Amino acid sequence: MAGQPFDSATRHTFNAEAIKGRNVVAVIDFRRTLIYLLGGTGEESPERVDDSDPQGRSREIAHKAGNPEGTYEAGNTDYWQEISEALAPARAILLLGHGNGKANASHQWVAYVEKHHKDVAAKVVADLRADIDDLTARLGQ
Repeated sequence: MAGQPFDSATRHTFNAEAIKGRNVVAVIDFRRTLIYLLGGTGEESPERVDDSDPQGRSREIAHKAGNPEGTYEAGNTDYWQEISEALAPARAILLLGHGNGKANASHQWVAYVEKHHKDVAAKVVADLRADIDDLTARLGQ
């Protein structure tokens, strides 16, 4: 790969102790996941998990050339795993994502945890579509 290597040491800013036993809102897209703690003072920054593939090479992408139905590459399972580990200590999880079908990262993450982390999947109370680009850090208030 050309360019600077991605520094995984600074990729995660989530604090498992802060999330433990809390109700959270997880805003998932293909680049990062923001985890807002509910019931806090509102001054906390959201916890964060960034995609381990910042160039987006393993992102779920439809390929139409030569295939009118389109095919999909496998999603970035390392990223889904990291989100799962970050959300495992939560009490309840409300998901927000945008897009439709396979273009919605939160739907893809749900499919992953239902297969690989049933204990985390059981904590998901809803998976909603929203304009996640307009959310602010004050969501957790």
